[in-house]
Amino acid sequence: MERRGWPPHTVETLPWSQQFRGGTREDRELDTVHTSVPPNIATLNYPPPLPITVTSEHALLAVAQADADAEGHSSALSRFMVRSESVASSKIERVSASAEDFARALGGSRANTSALSMVAASTALVTLIDSVGARGAFTIGDITAAHHALMLDDPDEAPYAGKVRDMQNWIGGSDHSPRDALYVPPAPARVQALMDDLIIYLNRDDVPVMVQAAIAHAQFESIHAYTDGNGRIGRALVSASLRRRGVTRHAVVPLASGLLAKRDDYFAALTTYRAGDPAPIIDVFARSARAAAVCARDSIARLAAIPGEWELAIKPRAGSAAAVLIPAFFDNPVMNAEEVIALTGGSETRAYRAIDQLVGEGFITELTGRKRNRVWVASEVLAELNDLDKRINQEMSRQG
Repeated sequence: MERRGWPPHTVETLPWSQQFRGGTREDRELDTVHTSVPPNIATLNYPPPLPITVTSEHALLAVAQADADAEGHSSALSRFMVRSESVASSKIERVSASAEDFARALGGSRANTSALSMVAASTALVTLIDSVGARGAFTIGDITAAHHALMLDDPDEAPYAGKVRDMQNWIGGSDHSPRDALYVPPAPARVQALMDDLIIYLNRDDVPVMVQAAIAHAQFESIHAYTDGNGRIGRALVSASLRRRGVTRHAVVPLASGLLAKRDDYFAALTTYRAGDPAPIIDVFARSARAAAVCARDSIARLAAIPGEWELAIKPRAGSAAAVLIPAFFDNPVMNAEEVIALTGGSETRAYRAIDQLVGEGFITELTGRKRNRVWVASEVLAELNDLDKRINQEMSRQG
């Protein structure tokens, strides 16, 4: 069924009997709640306005070009792109950590909870993309597995990891009740049917790719199927959709950096979607994907050149520990002492001699400042993670 418009959410009034120990008197006296009910979308079609269609097609071309650039290179490039996407997606949710803390968390060293959450977001993204890409289809199990990976080690949310919510949640307003909430998702009893409907839509092949990915994201955000983590899983759905439809095969384009640069526009577009107009959410995703893809091509070129530059500077003897560590740090830019010693043949002396050489050239940096359980990071890779985010932000700002 094709339509220029899109069915808006409806409102359902339900009894509210949750007991509160805190909150205002108005919170405690609340006796009904108005929930939003998204429409079923499994069989709907939406042809966006021509300018947005053009923007979407340009975005898909840019994404495909970036993905082709990554083909044949080390898997490090793929991991770098995943990490870029996960860091930006976490920042949208106000989960932020320095690149150094993020690297510490990757290396298994002590790090703050935000950095650990970013690493979990990377794991969740890979979990979803790999399973959907391998099967060529979405299942509820893929999404719940990704959510489980995201929330498994969260001190507050671990009991709910991978479990569709059985309680009412809401966005904004009071912590104690949905009285002044910005958005109240559908009642828990509606969630499973809405998710089943969404899976059918996600697995269609007759919908334009960017339209499908953006609408599916907005629908998932509106269902709010989990107690927490919906934003990060919802954005992972977009990358998984691009993989399922064959737009990407080798890399993840960090489009969340573009959304982060236009965070207010992004959230406003979700509200507009719920009012019955998907055009703004398609537009902001298309523009973010294009900006991310264009900027990522520069990062791919820079990163691919690193091993050759290191070898030219150091001129390591064939078979030496340094010769082993140069490609190893490119492939896995954060490594601890145990990993370094194992890679170089088990000799601490041999390993640390090569490490000192790489540190002396400024290629790697020690992060922990300790004599034991040390962790090193490839400095240029870490810097590129920050630089890519800045370039995408600038490109989005240039677009207006």
